[in-house]
Amino acid sequence: MFPFLSRCNMALRRVLALAAAPGRRSCCSKPSLPPDFVEALRAVVGAPNVSTATAVREQHGHDESMHPCAPPDVVVWPQAVGQVQELAALCHGRRVPMVPFGTGTGLEGGVNAVQGGVCFDLSRMDAIAELSLEDFSVTVEPGVTRKALNKHLRGTGFWFPVDPGADASLCGMAATGASGTNAVRYGTMRPNVLNLRVVLPDGRLLHTAGPGRQPRWALGLGGCAGLAVCPVAACSPALCRKRAAGYDLTSLFVGSEGTLGFLTQATLRLHPLPEATAVTIASFPSVGAAVACTVQVLQAAVPVARIEFLDEVMADACGRFSRMELPVAATLLLELHGSRRSLAEQQQQMEEIVRQNSGSSLAWAEGLDEREQLWAMRHNAWYAALALRPGCQGYSTDVCVPISRLPDVVVETKQDLQASSLTGPMVGHVGDGNFHCILVFNAQDPEEAQRIHAFTQRLGRRALAAGGTCTGEHGVGLGKRALLQEELGPEGLDTLRSIKAALDPHNLMNPGKVL
Repeated sequence: MFPFLSRCNMALRRVLALAAAPGRRSCCSKPSLPPDFVEALRAVVGAPNVSTATAVREQHGHDESMHPCAPPDVVVWPQAVGQVQELAALCHGRRVPMVPFGTGTGLEGGVNAVQGGVCFDLSRMDAIAELSLEDFSVTVEPGVTRKALNKHLRGTGFWFPVDPGADASLCGMAATGASGTNAVRYGTMRPNVLNLRVVLPDGRLLHTAGPGRQPRWALGLGGCAGLAVCPVAACSPALCRKRAAGYDLTSLFVGSEGTLGFLTQATLRLHPLPEATAVTIASFPSVGAAVACTVQVLQAAVPVARIEFLDEVMADACGRFSRMELPVAATLLLELHGSRRSLAEQQQQMEEIVRQNSGSSLAWAEGLDEREQLWAMRHNAWYAALALRPGCQGYSTDVCVPISRLPDVVVETKQDLQASSLTGPMVGHVGDGNFHCILVFNAQDPEEAQRIHAFTQRLGRRALAAGGTCTGEHGVGLGKRALLQEELGPEGLDTLRSIKAALDPHNLMNPGKVL
């Protein structure tokens, strides 16, 4: 997707602290699996659904991050959950590593096959298996993307709001714990995943909440409310609105980044489309004023749907790239959802808070075309940042901090960028404390590459010192394993290793990631 990436450049390895290590593969690695094993794979899915071609392997050996390409030995395209089970059992029996692949839109090297093995491309499993509007839920396979789902939902009065920008696989979004611009109102993937069908590393099948169940936040009508007993014959398990039975296995697999099993189906929570929507842009005299306004909006309990931050560098870049007139200033993009009556009240509240923080006057856009144009500008921020230095490359990193610490951390990060002489426009979903730096640099300059690496480490540790996390939505993947250890501590990391060992004792599922 990003034509400027050069994945085998040594300077990039220095940026990401990924200098060659024993067992690490590169794009020139040749397949090493025995022919009889590859034939066994073909026997399961058919010859057209197995490839050892160099170009195909390289295509599946990287995502949209700057981590160097690490291709698998073979790529398979299962088309049914039974085939995934058979393939996993084959790999488990031969102790062959397995790497899940959705759309390849990740940002932390989550699909890189650093130990080779078999890449499971799940894109051909693309059924929308069940839609239950009464239960506010839908069940999808891993080949279904968020845009495809929302297209399918047109005319129903519902939508799936989690929007990371890329048209990612919904099961892939669950695997990485994805988020996006709507998270401040509708939450991240974690509260929006109700059940998962998982193929475990040895081929066994697990439904994390039980087959056909939607145990958490399922907002269906009826169900077992008010009944002392929920008789199976009288009450479909899909209608139960809450659950306190055992460990929360669904949450365990959300954010597991393919290290515990294959997510072959996800039951997701749907949301009603709002009656009315309004969008506006507010500019501020400083980064601190824009972020302080964000905090006050949340404290005032304004039910904002999106509140996105652009620093003055990003606002200028986005305005020029998308040919929109934006002040060169710290900027907030604000979206409100609700009834027409409630929207007017929210707009009045928002205007008052913006004014108190020396923000610009607000002009609200309610038409679909205007709103789509504004959010297209925001989603093109990556390309706008790259356009600041033509011929250079980009590296996006994210952190998330408590709202109370957000103004200080954003201002300190801005000062760090300037002191480091780095081009790193800032953008973020500041309504939930999450922001990104898109670092644009010359990959042929080792000294600049080293400054990039040092800055990203300081940013991660700054977030941790503020009580935050080293990643709010990109995941750990390859690049943030050291920071994860600092974040969780030895006891936390040992607990993760124990879970991994219990489910994947031979370390075959996406090895080298997270831990």
